[in-house]
Amino acid sequence: MEKYAWKATVKEGCLDEYIRRHDALWDEMKAVLTEAGIVNYSIWNSGNDLFGYYECEKGVDHAARVQRESAVVDRWNEYMADIMVMELDPETGAQPLMRQVFSFR
Repeated sequence: MEKYAWKATVKEGCLDEYIRRHDALWDEMKAVLTEAGIVNYSIWNSGNDLFGYYECEKGVDHAARVQRESAVVDRWNEYMADIMVMELDPETGAQPLMRQVFSFR
């Protein structure tokens, strides 16, 4: 199973709102993640830094394509724009894939 990791920043004073919005994640957004084959998705924070990680049952390319083509994801990104800074890859429309440099099993 392929893995995907990303990073972003929560704007100062917005972490509680960020958490609140994710606690109320839209059902249609959950459906897109499922369609994309995304599992074991978790987001971590330290200060204003965010680190996200998920596994792609159908591969990273499939997950990226489904998200890139989704109007729901576009709406979610607009919804979150006022509380976070998120760099997007111009080619994929997704957060740049972080390179894995260590793994221990």
